[in-house]
Amino acid sequence: FAYYYYSTKAGTPHFYPLLTFPRFHFYTHTQRSVLVKFLLFIRQRRKKTRMSDSEVFIGSIDQGTTSTRFIIYDRLARAVGSHQVEFTQFYPQAGWVEHDPMEIVESVRICMARALDKATANGHNVDSGLKAIGITNQRETTVVWSKSTGLPLYNAIVWMDARTSSICRKLEKELPGGRTHFVESCGLPISTYFSALKLLWLLDNVEGLNEAVKKGDAIFGTIDTWLIWNLTGGVENGLHVTDISNASRTMLMNLKTLEWDKSTLDTLGISAKMLPKIISNSEIIGNIAKGWPITGIPISGCLGDQHAAMVGQSCRKGEAKSTYGTGAFILLNTGEEVIKSNHGLLSTVAYKLGPKAPVNYALEGSIAIAGAAVQWLRDSLGIISSASEIEELASKVSSTGGVYFVPAFNGLFAPWWRDDARGICIGITRFTNKSHIARAVLESMCFQVKDVLDSMHKDAEAKSDKTEFLLRVDGGATVNNLLMQIQADLLGSSVVRPADIETTALGAAYAAGLAVGVYTEDEIFASGEKLKQATIFKPVLEEELRKKKADSWCRAVSRSFDLADLSL
Repeated sequence: FAYYYYSTKAGTPHFYPLLTFPRFHFYTHTQRSVLVKFLLFIRQRRKKTRMSDSEVFIGSIDQGTTSTRFIIYDRLARAVGSHQVEFTQFYPQAGWVEHDPMEIVESVRICMARALDKATANGHNVDSGLKAIGITNQRETTVVWSKSTGLPLYNAIVWMDARTSSICRKLEKELPGGRTHFVESCGLPISTYFSALKLLWLLDNVEGLNEAVKKGDAIFGTIDTWLIWNLTGGVENGLHVTDISNASRTMLMNLKTLEWDKSTLDTLGISAKMLPKIISNSEIIGNIAKGWPITGIPISGCLGDQHAAMVGQSCRKGEAKSTYGTGAFILLNTGEEVIKSNHGLLSTVAYKLGPKAPVNYALEGSIAIAGAAVQWLRDSLGIISSASEIEELASKVSSTGGVYFVPAFNGLFAPWWRDDARGICIGITRFTNKSHIARAVLESMCFQVKDVLDSMHKDAEAKSDKTEFLLRVDGGATVNNLLMQIQADLLGSSVVRPADIETTALGAAYAAGLAVGVYTEDEIFASGEKLKQATIFKPVLEEELRKKKADSWCRAVSRSFDLADLSL
């Protein structure tokens, strides 16, 4: 009963037994011929599909606080080409941080061109295989510009900028709900962190801006909006949109309706005319216009950087991730329910992967200064000449020697929310050297993450959900093995680092690819396979010492309060 079918595997005739095919020996000759032809057809289709997969690519713009990247991914979500450039940071006054919006646009243009060149040089036919572009960006950073000229009306005010502290105090005194007046609608407290307050400062301080708003010429956006407007034509009918994750960080979007909240706009005196349209994180937005290294390709994914990292890390309900960049941001997916925190965390959107897809929400703890403290050691103190040197320097000592560093350069975010705090370094003795300080800087990043995770545990316990969080980590700083080990030690639980730590760009690529059919949700959230390739850091610090260090850290944090006036 040995029957065979013909195959062209590897271009050479081969024969394979069909004995395993059900009841094949009972078929007529004609039926066998039809079956063989059908099997050959399926084989060829699979071969063609595999070939086409290798020629499918998704691009991802990752516009961060200190640099811009463009990464090209293949069908299997492997990076095949990338380029990164840093751009200028402006510090006009103490606590003020600005970017040049035009320089950001140019950085995207450069990264696109260079990444395409690199991928092509590596033998990838990206020009014909690129199917879509995704965008992820630094959140809250605020831009206003002219529709008619395409030029910014002021520098971008960066998310960590603290110039709006007086506006915050004024609103807290005037509004009946005080600092939490808008929490019910947007999930956010009144803080220098969020875009609405930065926009109020611009309206109060930029000459001619209010008049331009009345004429309908001045428009507002976060960095995603600014980039999409430029990419889709700018003054030539550029699209004025934002996604729900970025909109949720302005303090102006209602978390339930996913629309601009009229009551909030009226209270703050902000015109709805200058606001972008809110869309989902995964849908075809528009095509890239002429004048860019890539043209005619759809932009089909857009998420704020921390929300993109949640998608890149495959975080479903009950799963948390921590991204270590300029700041550090810990998000816990709470599913389709908005959970209010009683321990200093923010309620926010996680993601909405399609116009008709359900919304996932999150609890977030935002840390203003993480990797930025390492940059400070490099650029301001000269203790290191490159960020990568801190691991070796800090490894020269086994502890900080009692030194604690609190990087409250512009105040403290979650869970403390103290904009009157300022940076301190305490516990210094004659024994202290630069290695102790370097290690204290690394510990400060990990202590802040622990503070946020402790708050998340308390909120989760209040919901009777006592499942331990699996902390997934990502971001450039996670290449530092010492940092990751310190984090595991201070948490007393394991830390999981994926093989690809640039999950922010990957998340934007996933969202874009999902909208055009390149990726499926099952593939995106197949976390089991990703964990097999991850590196796991397990705690080795004794529990008694862990608690002692945590208590000392909390005392150090309290010493940083009420210091803002000392800088006057």
